[in-house]
Amino acid sequence: MQIHLIAVGTRMPAWVTAGYQDYARRLPRECALRLVEIPPGRRSKTRPAAQAVEEEGRRMLAAIPQDCLVVALEVTGRSWETQTLASRLREWMLSGRDIVLLVGGPDGLSGDCRQRADLRWSLSALTLPHALVRVVLAEQLYRAWTIIGGHPYHRP
Repeated sequence: MQIHLIAVGTRMPAWVTAGYQDYARRLPRECALRLVEIPPGRRSKTRPAAQAVEEEGRRMLAAIPQDCLVVALEVTGRSWETQTLASRLREWMLSGRDIVLLVGGPDGLSGDCRQRADLRWSLSALTLPHALVRVVLAEQLYRAWTIIGGHPYHRP
């Protein structure tokens, strides 16, 4: 199984890239995390943000491999405790299907992306910087994997 993190944004600060890669490298091949960066839609005074979001959404949908379970990261989604994420990760690994995590840009996900999603997940009721979400996601996936494997990384 592969986890495809499809996220709007390119040219992240070095600390984001380093943090993300640190946790992504720790995951085993049977649970590999792969980042797909989507260029942000053009925004200007004459072009509404909604058009940029729709443009990003089309690119995100085109990047989704076939037969994947799609999880949209949304502030309005359901929050999961760490143990719940570990249970879901275990289920996903047993299903044999790849997983796609969608992270929108500064104006969120398009309606089409939200409709395509099988699940909606909220990392926090707080609004997090989109760059930081990559690092948090990678760490939480690693933490969930260590729980499944009985590794001492997670200490409740």
